[in-house]
Amino acid sequence: MPQLKGWDRAVWAIAFAAAAASVATGAVVGGRSYVVVSAVVVLCAIVPCFVRFERRRPQAREVVMLAVLCALAVAARVAFVWLPHFKPMLGIIMIAGMAFGASPGFLVGSLSALVSNFIFGQGPWTPWQMLAYGACGLVFGLLANGGYVRGRLGAGKLLAVSIAGGLFVVAVAGPILDTSSLFFMVSSITPEAMLAVYGAGFPVNLMHGAATTVTLLLLANPLLGKLARVKRKYGMF
Repeated sequence: MPQLKGWDRAVWAIAFAAAAASVATGAVVGGRSYVVVSAVVVLCAIVPCFVRFERRRPQAREVVMLAVLCALAVAARVAFVWLPHFKPMLGIIMIAGMAFGASPGFLVGSLSALVSNFIFGQGPWTPWQMLAYGACGLVFGLLANGGYVRGRLGAGKLLAVSIAGGLFVVAVAGPILDTSSLFFMVSSITPEAMLAVYGAGFPVNLMHGAATTVTLLLLANPLLGKLARVKRKYGMF
């Protein structure tokens, strides 16, 4: 990714300072304050990514494409509501990141979480979902920024990316969501509570990871090919 410029460094510095201040305040106040602290820390991680994207001054055609991908990701979540925990949504978000880069990928992921929760329900878990889903677009967008993804993927790369997508959900995105459950469900965070929450979440994360792998295997090349043609046609990036 490009190096952070002065404004970006200032935004991240303020975000880290706010997160540190909230953690310190929570440690002093005690009780259930960690619920508020956790939400503040998550928001401090999200806001700089939005600011960084806005500072790029994206073209209107880019914004339109990202909005379409957000809508597709939301539709993918809604379409499989009948099959618990099997959601192609994160696969779509990862494809958006691979097609447009890390910062747009984070934007697609976080906004897809926010918009889809107008259907599934908003709550204190929403910022955590925005962070987890945004991380999927951000990390797989690094593949595009690093030159690993250029249009359609060969068979070997497609398999590797698909497996990596599933593993990322199981190892990173899923545990982020489990952490939000830990903060909001228990009155005291103990090793026993952590084991119970993360243990209960592991099968769900496996199912979500499998859905992501299947989605990438089936849709990555068709979508990446179409998005590459759109980018060439309209001179994007």
